[in-house]
Amino acid sequence: MIFTETKLPGAYVIEIAPIEDSRGFFARTWCRDEFARQGLNSSLVQCNVSFNRKRGTLRGLHYQAAPYGECKLIRCTQGAIYDVIVDLRPCSPTFKSWASVELTAANRRMLYVPEGVAHGFQTLADETEVFYQMSQVYHPESARGVRWNDSAFAVQWPIACPIMNQRDAAYPLWKE
Repeated sequence: MIFTETKLPGAYVIEIAPIEDSRGFFARTWCRDEFARQGLNSSLVQCNVSFNRKRGTLRGLHYQAAPYGECKLIRCTQGAIYDVIVDLRPCSPTFKSWASVELTAANRRMLYVPEGVAHGFQTLADETEVFYQMSQVYHPESARGVRWNDSAFAVQWPIACPIMNQRDAAYPLWKE
């Protein structure tokens, strides 16, 4: 695997290193030891999948509050997403900054999101599926979010009028 740090410290785009032959290829998408060597949390305890029927669907920006903060490893297994992370770590040099990466079934990239960083995505194709691995089990009382269009972050989403659920659309604006 090839780990490339984003502009947000501790967040990485991860590319597979396929071994190809006439049948296709084989590649590793997870290795506890490789993640640990990168200094990343290698204790993943839960996996989820998100299926999205329509292009333009926006989910997020989500995170879990301490002491249930979680790291995430995200991969798009069908379709394509514009994946966004926002640094909510007050002591980080990139506090309130955001980064994005396009994850597609074709490019097979993954995004590692460290604890304290909010995550969301917008689908770029119909019938898009996203696979998550998390370092913490879901703890409903610790589930949090920030508004997708909050001017405090100024995230530039590719599709102006997203399809959203009420919860995500009603997250509060960021307040210091």
